[in-house]
Amino acid sequence: MPGIVTLAAEVTNISPHCLWILLGDEELAIPFSEFPWFKSATIEQLIRVERPTKNHLYWPEIDVDLAVESIRKPEDFPLVSKMPDYA
Repeated sequence: MPGIVTLAAEVTNISPHCLWILLGDEELAIPFSEFPWFKSATIEQLIRVERPTKNHLYWPEIDVDLAVESIRKPEDFPLVSKMPDYA
């Protein structure tokens, strides 16, 4: 009988500039300059990360959802909308 597949995400390090997260055998850096929502979060808030699917991370205490690919390639996921300003 196959076992239950569990997806884990573990915060391995926090510095004043970056958060590191381990996803299986891959460790990714999450720089606060690219992901500003994490900069003012507490350590307790940062370490409580969930991985509901292989490609999705969620920090419930700060209500941040991220696609794993946005960490790997933040340049492909700009924080500023490119929609024209009609105001």
